[in-house]
Amino acid sequence: MAAVTSPETSPQPRVYFQTPGGSTEEPEIPVRKQGRVTVKYDRKELRKRLNLEEWIINQLTDLYDCEEEAIPELEIDVDELLDMPSDVERGARVKDLLVECFKPTEVFVSELLDKIRGMQKLSTPQKK
Repeated sequence: MAAVTSPETSPQPRVYFQTPGGSTEEPEIPVRKQGRVTVKYDRKELRKRLNLEEWIINQLTDLYDCEEEAIPELEIDVDELLDMPSDVERGARVKDLLVECFKPTEVFVSELLDKIRGMQKLSTPQKK
């Protein structure tokens, strides 16, 4: 069904098309927009970071031989490690954090450094 506007309301006549009420057509599925976070940051980097954090938690539960909730209060800040100029300094920082761990940590530290090599820092974007 079409509706034409009257000349009094518009200088040019316009035609509007309406969908009939009993249409069997499927409605268009809207295209999913990326979330705000994934627009500001690269989705691949977020996925890498999430995988790294899960790996760290699994490794720490093995090192401390306990459940995730029982791991000592410990924060391995990947951005802080990425800011450091060398792997030697990064390794020393992680070893300092693991001082209370009685199991050998060298393999964990080495693998962690391998995993963060080439990652990008996820700094908070500046507001305009």
